[in-house]
Amino acid sequence: MLGWFTMGTDAPPGGADRLLERLSVRLADAGLRVAGAVQVNTDRGADCACDMDVTVIGDEGRPIRISQSLGAGSSGCRLDPGALETASARVAARMAGAELLILPKFGRQEAVGRGFRSVIAQAVAEGIPVLLHVPPEQRAAFADFCGDMGQELAPDDLAEWCLDQVAGVS
Repeated sequence: MLGWFTMGTDAPPGGADRLLERLSVRLADAGLRVAGAVQVNTDRGADCACDMDVTVIGDEGRPIRISQSLGAGSSGCRLDPGALETASARVAARMAGAELLILPKFGRQEAVGRGFRSVIAQAVAEGIPVLLHVPPEQRAAFADFCGDMGQELAPDDLAEWCLDQVAGVS
C-alpha cells in the first residue's frame, strides 16, 4: 500500500519534510522498524537557496547533500541526481526487516523513473507499506505510477495510517 499526502498551499516551505521527520522519529520510538529517508532543508539566507540533505533513517552515516550550488544568478535545477541515487541505494540496503518505508516525496526524478522510484517498487513488491509526500505538480505522474494502490491521506492522519498498516488493518 502506498500512503501519500499533499500539503496545503498555506503550508510553510519544507513543512512536509519536517512532518515526515517528526513522524519517523515518533514511530521508531514506538518500536516500529522504519526504513527510508527524510529531507532536511537548511536555510542559507535571503540571497541563497537552501541546502537540501537526505538523512537515511537508521543509518549512522552522514546525511547526503542532494543539492548543488550553481552560483549566483543561476536558475537551473539544483538537485544533484547522482547524490539522490546514492541516497536511494543506501535506503534500499537498509530495507530488510522494515515494517514501514518513509520517503521524502515522489518528485520530478521519481516521475521519470529515477530517484526513489525503484525503492518504492521494491517495497510494494515486498509488502512493505510506503508513506510519502506527493507535490501537486507530480500527482498525475504518481497516479500513473501507482494506479489504484495509492491512498490519499490528510497530514493529520499519517501516524494512524502507519500504525494501521503495520498492524495489518486495511
